[in-house]
Amino acid sequence: MNLYLVQHAESKPKEEDPQRSLSDQGRTDVEKVGAFVAEHTTLKVGRIIHSGKTRAQQTAEVLARYLNPPEGVSVAEGLEPLADPSIWANRLAEEKEDLMLVGHLPHLDKLTAKLVCGDTSKSVVAFQNSGVVCLAKDDSGHWSVYWMVTPQMLK
Repeated sequence: MNLYLVQHAESKPKEEDPQRSLSDQGRTDVEKVGAFVAEHTTLKVGRIIHSGKTRAQQTAEVLARYLNPPEGVSVAEGLEPLADPSIWANRLAEEKEDLMLVGHLPHLDKLTAKLVCGDTSKSVVAFQNSGVVCLAKDDSGHWSVYWMVTPQMLK
């Protein structure tokens, strides 16, 4: 199974937009990453799940236009910035199909650390806004970082 973790695209400052919708740069970056992964990778997901926050939802919707997940885009609990990473670590233990989670820091950082090394205090990946981190789970249930694409790589 592959798990694709995405930190939402850059959002507008809270003072400018209390809902924190995507900035112009954020939208440009996630469009660039979406186009790249659709054209240059074998990334296929059944669904894209996001936290429900505007910036994560908009990021997920942009990526869905490129990746066309058959089950679409949906919201789920446990992806908020301060959510317990064990919630999704437990869900993923039973998951068989590839999926994408669009969320926030520090949650994505802690979830990745929990999956890869079992210690949420470690930092395993330097997440970037709009970046996609692919984690792979082998047949024995062990996770590893497989690849990563960031907008900065594509400029």
